[in-house]
Amino acid sequence: MSLDTTDPLLALRQAIKSHSKVTYANDSGPCSSLPEATELVIDGKSYPKTTRTRYRKAGSTSDFYTLDAVYVAWLLRQANGAEYMKNAREHGLAVGFVSVTERKHVVDWLEGKASDDDRIAPLATESTTPPGSPSRTTTGQALPPTPRSRPAETTTATPAKRRYVTDTHDLEVVKRIKQNEAELQDRNTVLRGIKPNNFTAVRTAFSERLKKLKETGRSGAAPTSTTPATDPKLLARKARHNQPIIMISSSPTALITMHNVKKFLEDSVFEPSQDARARAAAEGSVRPEDLIPIYRKRTFIDSSGKETLIKTTYFVVDSVEALSKFGPDAWDRVVCVMTTGQAWQFRPYKWNEPRQLFHNVKGIYVSWSNDPPNAKIKDWNVTELKIDPHRRHVDKSTVANFWKILETWIQTHKPSLMKS
Repeated sequence: MSLDTTDPLLALRQAIKSHSKVTYANDSGPCSSLPEATELVIDGKSYPKTTRTRYRKAGSTSDFYTLDAVYVAWLLRQANGAEYMKNAREHGLAVGFVSVTERKHVVDWLEGKASDDDRIAPLATESTTPPGSPSRTTTGQALPPTPRSRPAETTTATPAKRRYVTDTHDLEVVKRIKQNEAELQDRNTVLRGIKPNNFTAVRTAFSERLKKLKETGRSGAAPTSTTPATDPKLLARKARHNQPIIMISSSPTALITMHNVKKFLEDSVFEPSQDARARAAAEGSVRPEDLIPIYRKRTFIDSSGKETLIKTTYFVVDSVEALSKFGPDAWDRVVCVMTTGQAWQFRPYKWNEPRQLFHNVKGIYVSWSNDPPNAKIKDWNVTELKIDPHRRHVDKSTVANFWKILETWIQTHKPSLMKS
């Protein structure tokens, strides 16, 4: 194929291979950035940047990349996927840019490292359209040529050297693969939804099961094997909503706060709340979560000596607002309240009188090991949890004692929560 510098695609390829500089221009003359430009100046010739080239898009026979899309793919060839898509939009290509998966093919062709002739539509001067067909007058912007009908005698002849023809089956396989490819997206592109969400199909699918569940509830009969009550997924979901809850004090002077409770109860290491807050801030977390999961692992040994690992999830909250997220029966799942001895902590609780509160939940009074006895908690029915201010190696025994006390209480008063 002879080089035709009037074709913008070939002109761009030749400029890249010869390391010639591509500049920009608009109606006012030369400009410095691609978004401001309306033309690309290649080897002294100007081409509208939105000119449709002869480079076909993957899996298409009639859709072609524009000149600026091909140029931007080469310009940003070293950028990673997310950076490439972001910079492509900044260069004025909100849509129509070369996809991340196709960029390497385009760049290799522009640099002469690969041959993509099956993706390049022939020039108008190369077309072999039979006489009598409408002639093409647009130079360098040829549409895909009409497939030629070859004489019968030439279909069986094998020329000494012929152009490679892609296998039809392979082409269909590749096309299906391309259709199932997922384009990399960022937080901007995922918000550009064009399809309204309609969950009617989901409601229709479950309407029959919901109807049977309601009928079972009215009749009082035990659920059958086809009702959702025995559905393993439903039972698993129910178990997740039956996990015990620990409430701690929201006082800033409390030793155990939302900043350090997870490290204390999971890793058996006490970290001062101020240090934990500073560490979280340095990591970019300004405020702690209002609901923190604690994963408790314990080993059970049966009479035969077999060890079984039991995992239980607890949730820690420090306010009634966070507790309300668990639903109307949240207080039935509260198994422990950690207090600093300040009665104001209980005012918004379901049971705001200390004696009544600690009759329904396990009370833990947290203090330093060298603090004097607190007379306020004498009649509160709470267990004291002493934390040594200096010796961190005793934290493990302190936490182990806490779990022993709490799980013994749960087994006695709320055994159903131990199965979660």
